[in-house]
Amino acid sequence: MHTQQDCRGLDAQDPLRGLRDLFTLPEGVIYLDGNSLGAMPKAAPARIAQVTTQEWGQDLIRSWNTAGWFHWPQQIGDKIARLVGAGQRELVATDGTSINLFKVLSAALSMAQADAPERRVVVSERSNFPTDLYIAEALCKERGLSLKLVEPDEIAGALDASVAVLMLTHVNYRTGAMHDMAAVTAAAHAAGALTVWDLAHSAGAVPVELKNARADFAIGCGYKYLNGGPGAPAFVWVHPRHAERFWQPLAGWWGHAAPFVFTPDYRPAAGIQRYLCGTQPIISMAGLDVGVDTLLAAEPLGGMAALRAKSLALTDLFIELVEQRCAGHGIGLATPREHGQRGSQVCLTRQQGAYAIVQALIARGVIGDFRQGDGGQRPDILRFGFTPLYIGFEDVWNAVEHLRQVLDSGEWQRPEFNQTHAVT
Repeated sequence: MHTQQDCRGLDAQDPLRGLRDLFTLPEGVIYLDGNSLGAMPKAAPARIAQVTTQEWGQDLIRSWNTAGWFHWPQQIGDKIARLVGAGQRELVATDGTSINLFKVLSAALSMAQADAPERRVVVSERSNFPTDLYIAEALCKERGLSLKLVEPDEIAGALDASVAVLMLTHVNYRTGAMHDMAAVTAAAHAAGALTVWDLAHSAGAVPVELKNARADFAIGCGYKYLNGGPGAPAFVWVHPRHAERFWQPLAGWWGHAAPFVFTPDYRPAAGIQRYLCGTQPIISMAGLDVGVDTLLAAEPLGGMAALRAKSLALTDLFIELVEQRCAGHGIGLATPREHGQRGSQVCLTRQQGAYAIVQALIARGVIGDFRQGDGGQRPDILRFGFTPLYIGFEDVWNAVEHLRQVLDSGEWQRPEFNQTHAVT
């Protein structure tokens, strides 16, 4: 069994330990919820203040040119591209995850049906993130198509001649299970289907190789592992072989080939820039830019490969310590043990009391979150995200010690921990 002293030794040897200094982390808090909202970079307040007080406050509208605001979606997109295996000028930071999914799924369906009108099915996982399923359901209803939901082990068997698009989240939000993107994409292409990947829980957390996997479309989130701040802009990527084949459905002026010519007709911009829509949220863009820079700071230290190695070591340690120190309390493991099959989170299960246990941990300064089961095959989830930029090995030991105490003492049964909040 690893001791607390062992974990301190691992931290002392960690070549990435200095990256923690890039973040504002409250004293006494172990933050294991970066998979929902990344911690704030120390540089963010000054950067946002610069945008508001100088660029907006003093330079006013001139900042679209003088500060380069107009080009930020492409410039920040180029930075994100380095994290997900995309090329330069292939990805833009813009809008929200749901809106970007609507854009790419619409384009993918148009493309698939133009080539094979008989393909009228979208396949996805039953446990995919709900917003993805809602967007797909709405588009299928609008177009008279069908949405077929399957379990992970049923995906290959569902890929038949009726399927237009396979839409998956790379790392499952509930369990942390990760798909083999290259293998799944190859299977979809062999069946004649296009792929849409949601990278919300993988961009900045695990190495992603969109182009090497020959993926077709991808979207992702800016406020989780990219540390862009609450509601930060998302991103969208389309493989260059598809980028200019179709309009995306939200044909706004920022996606026009010449937005300041102000013609009444729409002429789409070249490449990925047509996936922009309206005026960008510049203050939020500034926060995202700083957040992405925290990940790029790891490049001289080994980049995503080094972050991934530490992430796996942290999650291995967490699983080991929970199973050793919290045995006998009905805690199960939803996350795959195999390294190639999990992201950067660990999801524990419990039939009763999971929400209250998480609330008791939060009161102690160990912040994770809760995801509800269905009362049947899916138990409730205690979810913990491990961001290797700022989480250390002693943090893991201390978090498990708090969990052990909460369980041993029955502290989670106190009434205040059983009051449900709006956000869980």
